[in-house]
Amino acid sequence: MLRVRDGCVGDIPAMMKLERDCATAGHWTEQNYLRIFDGSTTRLCLVVEGAAAVLGFIVVSSVGDEWEVENIAVGQEARRRGVGSRLVSEFMERARARGAASVFLEVRESNGPARTLYEKYAFVEAGRRKGYYSGPVEDAVLYRRELTGDGDRAIG
Repeated sequence: MLRVRDGCVGDIPAMMKLERDCATAGHWTEQNYLRIFDGSTTRLCLVVEGAAAVLGFIVVSSVGDEWEVENIAVGQEARRRGVGSRLVSEFMERARARGAASVFLEVRESNGPARTLYEKYAFVEAGRRKGYYSGPVEDAVLYRRELTGDGDRAIG
């Protein structure tokens, strides 16, 4: 059974392993992860657990009523099992409860599975950043989702 919960400092080693094994995730330092939990920023970290192991995580931040997905990773063995959907759904629910008006993110142009996931949750392409990513150099596709009172159920 999958369980979504707030992340904690103790999850950092598992999160770092997940993102290192996921080529499309942001590769952060341990200091970056520690800042999530030190209270100095307005960030939220959620993890999905299955059988007591962290299978995926999402890190988001807010400025006023705008939220940004900063990093998300799902372990290879957990893909196509609803982990990404659980993370996005739970995050959207919490963002709305905290008064979010919109959510934005960027994703590698070639990351088809992530783009499909975001589009499933009614994110729309809002622009591009040419050559934004390195290793390999690639455009970032910007997505935005305006939040309304209609709920955040997946489409399709």
